Amino acid sequence: MHDHDHSQHHDHHHHGVSANAAPTAVIRAIGVTSVFMVVEMLGGYFSNSLALTSDAAHMLTDVGAMLLTLFVLWIARRPSNHTMSFGYHRAEILGALASGLSIWLIAGFLIYEAVVRMQAPPEVKGPLVFVVAMLGFIANLVSMHFLHKAKDHNLNVRAAYLHVIADLLGSVGAIIAGSVLWATGWRPIDPIITLIFSGLMLWNSGTLIKESIQILMESTPIGLDPEKICADLEKIPQVKEVHDLHIWSVGSGMNALSVHLISEHAEQALESANDMLHENYGIRHTTIQVEHPDHFRSEHCYSCGPAHKHAP
Repeated sequence: MHDHDHSQHHDHHHHGVSANAAPTAVIRAIGVTSVFMVVEMLGGYFSNSLALTSDAAHMLTDVGAMLLTLFVLWIARRPSNHTMSFGYHRAEILGALASGLSIWLIAGFLIYEAVVRMQAPPEVKGPLVFVVAMLGFIANLVSMHFLHKAKDHNLNVRAAYLHVIADLLGSVGAIIAGSVLWATGWRPIDPIITLIFSGLMLWNSGTLIKESIQILMESTPIGLDPEKICADLEKIPQVKEVHDLHIWSVGSGMNALSVHLISEHAEQALESANDMLHENYGIRHTTIQVEHPDHFRSEHCYSCGPAHKHAP
C-alpha cells in the first residue's frame, strides 16, 4: 500500500478553564478539609462515635485525593517530548483511578468495623457527635463550592469532588446518628449509619473507576458513535471510502482519531475531513492518511463503512 498523502493536524487548546483555576480550587479545598478532618478525628475519639471517625477517615482520603489531584494537574501540564508524545495527560486518569480505589479500601474497612460494632454497640456521646458533624457538614459545603466550577473540565478534579460529596453524605449520616443518640440513646444507629454511607461511597466511586478504566483501555469515548462518524466522513464529496477508523481518549476532554481515506483529491479530502471532525465532534487531534484509489488494494484493510460510495 502506498501513501498518497499523510498529514497530521494537531491542536492542544482543549480546556475551557484557565490553567490556574483548577489548582487554586483544589488548594483551597485541601485547606478547609484538613482543618475539619482534625476536628472530626478529635470529636470521634472523645465521643466514641464510629460515624464521626469514619467521616474523619473519609476526610483523610479527601485530602489524599486532592493532593494527588494537585500532583497530577502539575504532571499533566508538563510539555510533551519524544518519549511522551501525547504529554502526560494520562497521569490524570491514573490519578482518578487510584482515587476511586482508595474510596473502596476505606469503605471496606468501615463496613468491617461497623459489623463488629453491631454485635455490641458501645456508648456514644450523642450531643458531641451532632455538633461536630454539623461543623463537618459546613466544611464540606465550602470545599464543594471551591471545586464545583473546575470539576467539569477534569476527571481528576471530579474525583476529588466525588470524594467531597461522599464526605458530605457522611456528615449527614453523622448528624442523623448524633440526633438519634441525643434524643433516644439508641446505640445501634451509629454502626447502621456507617454501613449505609459506606455503601454509598462504594456506589459513588464505581462510575469514576469505570470511566478511568475505559480511557486506559482506549475504548471509544462516551458520547461518540464510530459508525456515525464513519458515515459523515463518507458523505464528504471527495472521499470514496473510509477504513481503519480509531477513536480514543488521551485524557478527559482530549479525544484523538486516526483514519484512512480513499480519495483522488487528497488536499480537499483532508481539509474537509478535519473541518467536519472539529465542527461536528470537537475532535482536533487527528491523523488522517489519504490514499489514491489506484494505489489501494481493499483486501488489506478493514472497511469501517457498510458501502463503497463509488467503485474504485
